[in-house]
Amino acid sequence: MRWTRREGVDKLPVQAASWRATVETGSGPTTMKNVEIFAVESGFPSSIVLTIDILAAANRLRVAEDRPPPFDYWLAGPAADRFAGLAPARRDGAQSSPDIVIVPGIGLFNPKAVEEGLERSSASDARRRLLLAHEEGKEIAASCTGVFLLASAGILDGRRATTAWWLAAYFSKLFPNVVLDREAMVVTDGHLTTAGAAMAQVDLVLTLVARHASPMLADACSRYLLMDARRSQTSFISLDFLTAGDERLRRARAWAEARLGEEFTVDELAGIAGMSPRTFARRLAATTGLSPVRFLQRLRAERAIALLETTRLPVDEIAHRVGYADASTLRRVLRRHGGDSPRAFRDAAMAAFERVD
Repeated sequence: MRWTRREGVDKLPVQAASWRATVETGSGPTTMKNVEIFAVESGFPSSIVLTIDILAAANRLRVAEDRPPPFDYWLAGPAADRFAGLAPARRDGAQSSPDIVIVPGIGLFNPKAVEEGLERSSASDARRRLLLAHEEGKEIAASCTGVFLLASAGILDGRRATTAWWLAAYFSKLFPNVVLDREAMVVTDGHLTTAGAAMAQVDLVLTLVARHASPMLADACSRYLLMDARRSQTSFISLDFLTAGDERLRRARAWAEARLGEEFTVDELAGIAGMSPRTFARRLAATTGLSPVRFLQRLRAERAIALLETTRLPVDEIAHRVGYADASTLRRVLRRHGGDSPRAFRDAAMAAFERVD
């Protein structure tokens, strides 16, 4: 890596407590916020358009109540011209003083592409712009691979953050000083807010609407645009994807999947991978962010969800098939994995089948 990071960037006072108070009480600031949507090369078009759509919806809903719109927003950055005409006319002077800078996800899908993308001159320009905004005390929000831009500028050092689940291990390797929450959908630390994979841009912008306008307005936007609130990336994480590039872990995963209903130990699993238990645990954590126990829990949860969605087997029988003594244990694991009960998973699958039918 050849990009440079600014050392010793001052940390700003943590404002998370006041933002939580805003969300809990439902009272929001009444002053209009200037929002700069920073469009970088190869950025996800959908993330940029969704940002505009949500902010526009927030404004329309407020105006419909005979109240002033909460946001003035515009596009900036090297790719702004690609989306010309989508953002409203800028107010005089607004461009020079954003209150919030939003960085949608960048279309980089693997570590090699991320490395190359961060070394481009446009990425260096973006880091300078973000550092300036950071030093001026602006709020900065980014999702998916856009979070890599913030981290590569040193802005996230010592802060909590999240990013796309499928790049989390690589992110932690590059930026060990960032406290990464691999499963969270949105993380706020002071004036910095980060979100998960590309479509978490929705959750990111709704969080900003709730904070700077009101939670009720954010809820109204989500209903108006048919966007569900999501608290975690957990249910979207695929162990098959995360272990695909590691032959030893892939072999261990396949062996375990074939024996989920049987008793076996972590030491046996490590042996299948050709590693000591300690090395296996380190390798698994670096690749998936999971301990061996959580790894097996996720494998069992994934199999249980598949059985719930494709069979009518009783929940007790499914629990036994994936290695749990009773349905209550399975229910606890499923809530941790995806937040739903066995019945909710089965009902959702049936509803989807009936729509297709």
